[in-house]
Amino acid sequence: MKADPKAKAAPAVEAAPAHANSKKKMIIIALVVLLACGATGGGVFFMTRGHAPAKGHEEPEKKAEPPVFVAIEPFTVNLQPENGEQYLQTTITLQVAGQSQVDLIKLNMPQVRSRILLLLSSKKASEINNAEGKKQLTTEIIEQIKQPFSAKGKEQEVTGVFFTSFIIQAQ
Repeated sequence: MKADPKAKAAPAVEAAPAHANSKKKMIIIALVVLLACGATGGGVFFMTRGHAPAKGHEEPEKKAEPPVFVAIEPFTVNLQPENGEQYLQTTITLQVAGQSQVDLIKLNMPQVRSRILLLLSSKKASEINNAEGKKQLTTEIIEQIKQPFSAKGKEQEVTGVFFTSFIIQAQ
C-alpha cells in the first residue's frame, strides 16, 4: 500500500505554524531581556553619574617615588645643665622631596648644621631622653630646616628626620 501524498503534506503544514510561534516567542523573550538589561544599565549609570568625580577635577596618579635621604655628619653638643654637664651625640638623616632638595641642602649645609646645632644645644637631657621628646625634637628640626636659606627663597621640602644615633652622656 502506498501512502497518500496529501496526507503527509497536511501534518507538515500544521507543524510549520507551531515552529513559527516558537521562534516568535524566542525573539520576544530576547527583546524583553535586552530591554530589561538596558533599563538596568541606564538606571545604574544615571544613579552613579553624580557620584563620579568630574573629569576636570581628577588628579593624575602619582607614581610612588623612592624616598630621598640626606645624611648629616654627627653632632656633639653640650645640653642645658640640669644635674651637672651633659652631652648629646647624635647622627641625623633627613628625608626630602627629591634630588633638587638634596642639592639645595648640601649647598647650604653650613646653615643646616648651624640651625640644628643651636636647636640641640638649647635642650635639656630630660626633654629629649624619651620617645615623646625625640618626636617633638624631630618636629622642631623640620621647622628649622624648612626655613628658606635666603630672604626671598622658598621653604625646603623636608618630610622627615631620622636619628641614626642618639647618645646622652653625663660627665
